[in-house]
Amino acid sequence: MQRVQVLDSPLIDSSSRGTVQSMSSYSASGSRTSIRLFENKWLERMSHVHPITPLLVWAPVVSAMLYRAFAVDHLRFASILGVGMIALFFWTLTEYLLHRFFFHIEPENGFWKKFFFIIHGNHHEDPQDPTRLVMPPSASIGLAAIFYLLFYVVLGSVWSGPFFAFFILGYLGYDYIHYSVHHFTPRTPIGRSLKQSHMLHHFAMTDARWGVSSPFWDYVFGTSGMPKGPTGKKHAPRQSGSSASH
Repeated sequence: MQRVQVLDSPLIDSSSRGTVQSMSSYSASGSRTSIRLFENKWLERMSHVHPITPLLVWAPVVSAMLYRAFAVDHLRFASILGVGMIALFFWTLTEYLLHRFFFHIEPENGFWKKFFFIIHGNHHEDPQDPTRLVMPPSASIGLAAIFYLLFYVVLGSVWSGPFFAFFILGYLGYDYIHYSVHHFTPRTPIGRSLKQSHMLHHFAMTDARWGVSSPFWDYVFGTSGMPKGPTGKKHAPRQSGSSASH
């Protein structure tokens, strides 16, 4: 059985000097505790997300943009669907690139070490925390705004809407697939394959298997290799302090 560690004290506090506190897995009463990332209770609360939250935030946005595409811009269904398929495909590449080249940046110390631990490292330290399996709106809204601006500049005001709507649908698919592979036992061959791939990323090779909702780009870029047995790279905590035991 895996024992995952969590912070005994806040990761971010007024006395921090670029170090990260030691961790333990469960409280004295045996109940599960999460890694505490912030001393401020409101920031800490915002870092815990109910799985329904992304849908509540983004479903109205997707609906509004698709409504505009049909009712205001009078785009044909086939055209919207075609653009949507391209957007979904583009999402899979975005997911791969963000996960591989942004989320897994590992600075040695200081502010950026803590920053990247907050946005992704804490998930590798405690992969089964059910309150940190979907992206907080505080992060997703900012990233979405950047991508929408990019799409608007490249595609214009008419086509950027439906493209962005399907791009967000791709993101929602990623969020809920990620939640599912950590929280449920899949019953379908595709579900079992996605879970196995992501668990390999967590516990056997943290430098491979970047795709969560699709393994396609791992095959394209050669990052889907199987672990090399006992000598292969194993999951390790992404910070100082005592290490997780298996």
